[in-house]
Amino acid sequence: LSCGSGLSGDYISEEGHYWIGMDISPAMLDVAMEREVEGDLLLADVGHGIPFRPGTFDGCISISAVQWLCNADKKSHSPPKRLYRFFSTLYTALAQGSRAVLQLYPENSEQLELITTQAMRAGFTGGMVVDYPNSAKAKKFFLCLFVGASGVLPKGLGTECADGEETHHAKFTNERTRFRNAKGKSVKKSRDWILEKKERRRRQGKEVRADTKYTGRKRRPRF
Repeated sequence: LSCGSGLSGDYISEEGHYWIGMDISPAMLDVAMEREVEGDLLLADVGHGIPFRPGTFDGCISISAVQWLCNADKKSHSPPKRLYRFFSTLYTALAQGSRAVLQLYPENSEQLELITTQAMRAGFTGGMVVDYPNSAKAKKFFLCLFVGASGVLPKGLGTECADGEETHHAKFTNERTRFRNAKGKSVKKSRDWILEKKERRRRQGKEVRADTKYTGRKRRPRF
């Protein structure tokens, strides 16, 4: 939800999943199309609801988007109604036993209460998980929701255990880490990675150039 240019979708594709992205911005979706993301894209306002059949999806993610439904950009906008419309249709679109994780930045406790109330009213179980609750910069809110039987909420990063030790430590670095080697998968931009991506696109029915001996070969600096 609010997929933007599809950066998170790239990671979802690399993990072998199929995804559909919704966003209200035509410009951001144009960027996603230029990047040739593997997911399907839909121009839509999530405040109007999730327009899919019941039980379509196994999960949902959103990054820094849900809090905008608390704003009334037009006279006809009612934040409680838009939030309930969003959560109720999302609940319907998710299969039983699935989860939704929505990262958000609430402006205050009133917004947080409004969002969680409408989510629970729509039928979700779950709750809020906070990473680094005592940090001004690293603090993040995650609304973890379950459809059907309530699952176990994950522990937030930076929270204290009973023995006084931290459960996890997040490492902040200026370098962009690569996730592929550690998981035993193809290195991004390598020949194997490109062939896997092309094969996924073929299975989706998209037009892909034929594989050749030059596929994935890097050009020299002076071509």
